[in-house]
Amino acid sequence: MGRYIDPGNDGFRLLSQKNYVDKTGVIGLINDRIGTNECLICISRPRRFGKSYAAKTVCAYYDCSVDSHELFDRYTLSDSPSYEEHINKYNVISLDMTEIISTHGAGTEKANDLIKDLCTEIKDEVCSVYSQIDSDGSIFKVLYDYVSISKRKIVFVIDEWDAIIREFSKDEALQKRYIDLLRGLFKNGNFTPTCIAAAYMTGILPIKKDKGQSALSDFKEYTVLTPGKFAGYIGFREDEVKALCDKTNMGFEQMKWWYDGYSFGRIGDIYNPYSVMTAIDQQSFGSYWKKTSAAESLQTYVDMDYEGLQGDIEKLIKGAEIIVDTDNFKNDLANFSTKDDILTLLIHLGYLTYDSENRLARIPNEELRSEFRSMLKTVRSPELMKLVSTSKQILEDTLTGNCDNIAGAFDELCETNYAPTFYNNEQSLRSMVRLAYLAAVDRYIKVEELPSGKGLADIVYIPQRYSPEPALVVELKWNRSAESALDQIHERNYPAVLKNYGGEILLVGINYDTKEKKHICKIERIEK
Repeated sequence: MGRYIDPGNDGFRLLSQKNYVDKTGVIGLINDRIGTNECLICISRPRRFGKSYAAKTVCAYYDCSVDSHELFDRYTLSDSPSYEEHINKYNVISLDMTEIISTHGAGTEKANDLIKDLCTEIKDEVCSVYSQIDSDGSIFKVLYDYVSISKRKIVFVIDEWDAIIREFSKDEALQKRYIDLLRGLFKNGNFTPTCIAAAYMTGILPIKKDKGQSALSDFKEYTVLTPGKFAGYIGFREDEVKALCDKTNMGFEQMKWWYDGYSFGRIGDIYNPYSVMTAIDQQSFGSYWKKTSAAESLQTYVDMDYEGLQGDIEKLIKGAEIIVDTDNFKNDLANFSTKDDILTLLIHLGYLTYDSENRLARIPNEELRSEFRSMLKTVRSPELMKLVSTSKQILEDTLTGNCDNIAGAFDELCETNYAPTFYNNEQSLRSMVRLAYLAAVDRYIKVEELPSGKGLADIVYIPQRYSPEPALVVELKWNRSAESALDQIHERNYPAVLKNYGGEILLVGINYDTKEKKHICKIERIEK
């Protein structure tokens, strides 16, 4: 048994010794997909919902280096027709991406070689067992020889698959190397059908999107939004929690109040497994939710009241449901375009539960309500307060027509932690404008790509009702000129979007010159 190759069944043996809730049925669903074009599976669910437990269970069942009958014969999986066909019949490669990151110096220069080092370590493990395999070959050649010599296909088990996407949210180069490795393993017409029996990936986030589509399109995805047949294996079902309460003399109604509230698919109520088991272990109810780095990164948006997010959180705490559009979320932590993206991330993190049919989100239980209360009490940072102050000044300079000050403020914003990490196209300039006009959230209604006379206006800020302030029509250019932005506003009759608005309109043209690394702003006033 090695670190990555054939890890054995000790992990499952340990977790099944005390108050184990039988979730072995998930393996039956994987067995049904072996030998089909649906054998690549990615299941995303919140942290503390048993991802690592499931990974250890899968490894123990398929690993050919051990005999796991004594562990599984007592559980429901043993009744499956496919039980004997697949138990301990495959090479298993198990990757815990969180552990791999921690040993490769997350946040250091060493992390740049993470993917290269991982491939080398896997090859070295294979070659230590089969010395006739050339370790200088590519990872794909080594694994191909491994399968050929052992005469067993590989089951890949990747726990916390999205850890690189989450922990290196601003390192697009590292993310690309990682996605390219996964594509090479699981989207390779010569390698994948020959060498891979199945892949079971689990993480918090769905697979990252590339140009609007899944970056690993051959995987069948099951998320908290669309769990499909895997819904019953995401958390504890209510009947399972009742049985645990009876066994441990814990009050079921209190357990329900604290940890129920999720609903994945049509199988009924789902409970947070970690909190339920911790409450049983501690013989006490309370909040056992553990904050994650992903959740902490949201604090910035809560602090700045991004698009009125604080107001929505207050409504949620009071028991309200709010409509959330989950369709445009990029499945990462670096590309938030709207408040809906932030709320969608909260759903994937488990802070909110979601009714996909009615598109409604709510706080599931008392444990999470207490976390949201704490989130709203957090004091704003000095850096954030400076950002808010800068944004207010930019808005005032816009209203007074001080173009030089606006351009200079945009230049300074590029140096802050809140600016787009990769400032290289008109979309990143659009993100900068959202940031710069953050202060407008309480005074204006912001609409992006609003249909106008002959096209789509980039960003339009419409004053709140009865406000004396002018409307803003903002057009963006990249390596052109601010004047050309204003020309386009006139040519395409963008002010037509405000045909029912009777006050003053400011036309704002903003250009970014990549050679000079400078912003230029021009403003024109028109009366309707």
